[in-house]
Amino acid sequence: MRVLIVKNPRAGRGDAGLFDFVNMLGSEGAEVVVRYLTGERDVARAVDDADAFDRVVAAGGDGTVSAVAYALRSSGVPVLAFPAGTANLIASNLGLSADPRALANLALEGEDAPVDVGELEYHELMPEGLGPARTTGFVMAAGAGFDARVIDGARDLKAALGPAAYLVAALRNLTPTVARFHMRLDGRDVETEGIAVMLANFAQLQFEISVAHRSDPRDGKADVVVLATRTVPELLPAVWAGFLDGTVDLPHRPGVELHTASEIELVAEPALPLQADGESLGAHTPLTARMLPHAARFIVPSGSRLLEG
Repeated sequence: MRVLIVKNPRAGRGDAGLFDFVNMLGSEGAEVVVRYLTGERDVARAVDDADAFDRVVAAGGDGTVSAVAYALRSSGVPVLAFPAGTANLIASNLGLSADPRALANLALEGEDAPVDVGELEYHELMPEGLGPARTTGFVMAAGAGFDARVIDGARDLKAALGPAAYLVAALRNLTPTVARFHMRLDGRDVETEGIAVMLANFAQLQFEISVAHRSDPRDGKADVVVLATRTVPELLPAVWAGFLDGTVDLPHRPGVELHTASEIELVAEPALPLQADGESLGAHTPLTARMLPHAARFIVPSGSRLLEG
């Protein structure tokens, strides 16, 4: 078996057991190639010969995993999300262990399952106004507004605080910008307001809080989640409902509007910052998004619900 590892050296957890992981693969006879993402090598270049490998391991945070999956979209090459970042939400939602031995066994023997990938189109923010159109992908979630500001605010805190950096950043932004949202969802117009719009492919966020009820990352649709409040404290009932979601049937979220769509257009007044899978995009609304059904294949543990059907 040939395994390509794409490692982000700037990811939050450093080595995160990758050395042991590589040794275990090698001891089982796998041929392992490790490529580090640097200023000269971006993700697209790192995986441009991925079809010559049996597995691609994305070792980093959610942004790294997402970038690898998007670069390999529709290629059929299986991806293992190696959790070496701060939040590692994609790995968590896939049910992956953080143990190097378990991950090595999974890389060698695990089955792969189809997962939808989201594609965003937006305009980079330039001093003179909107710049050229940019396109990026997401696997976990993308968003505009409060969540993007929290991610940007947590950037310099993650090395010291880990996942708690997001909580600190949220507490520093208790009265975020309230915007009017003009959305077109699969041809249907929706007008509403709030502090953020999230496009969620997987449901579970930090601290095992579910942002939507029983989302399916294989249905070709995103959960369009509007945080329809004016302050962060007003979100506490929704956070509590999301925390209980695993044990209690709570399909409704106080202060949250839920929609689903495959094609999304979003305009916010005033314009709001954007993020995709935990990475600030350095851009503001408007944006367009579409879901690419089953565009990625992720290696998952036996018994995963993603292998059903």
